[in-house]
Parts: sequence; C-alpha cells; structure tokens
Amino acid sequence: MNECENLNIIQKFISENKITPKDCIYHTNRPVKNDKGKYTGAIRILVLKKDNIARCEYICPECKFHGYQETSWKRPFSIKCEKCGYLIRVPRMRDEIKRDKYTQ
Repeated sequence: MNECENLNIIQKFISENKITPKDCIYHTNRPVKNDKGKYTGAIRILVLKKDNIARCEYICPECKFHGYQETSWKRPFSIKCEKCGYLIRVPRMRDEIKRDKYTQ
C-alpha cells in the first residue's frame, strides 16, 4: 500500500468541513524521501485561505511515526518529526522534478 493512502486526518477534515479547492492556498499529498534517498514516508499539507495555517499530516521517512501538526504556512516548508526529530522538507514540485531528472 502507498504510504500516502494512510494519511486520513486531513481527508476527514476536508470531508467534515466541505473544503473545496477554491478554499485552499496550498494542498499536496506526496511521498517523501529518507536520508538514503528512498521514498519511505509521506506528507499531506492543507492550507486554507481563511487562516493561513498549514495542517500537516505525515509518516516520517526515517522512523515511520504517523504525526499531525498545525503551524504557520511559509515556503519553503519543512516540519520536524515529533518522535525522532527528522526534518521533513517539502521542496517545490518543479525543483523536485528537476533534481530527480538529473539524478537518474
């Protein structure tokens, strides 16, 4: 099973509050790499226009901890795992695509 499929807290919030794309500043749901460059974790971030708060649900790529945090939104975005302290970075999608293209 894809790790992204295990992120349910934000999905429940979206459903309960009837959130639509026009309500969002930012929304992503994607895999994240560990220190060895392998996709072993996942992160989902939802930022609403009304409050500019990043609702962040993740599975740490290092320790597999499933966490949820709310923090102020800013780019570039990163968050520390509540269990092991691993810094999970969320690069801009185009930067990540470029980097992956040149490392393959």
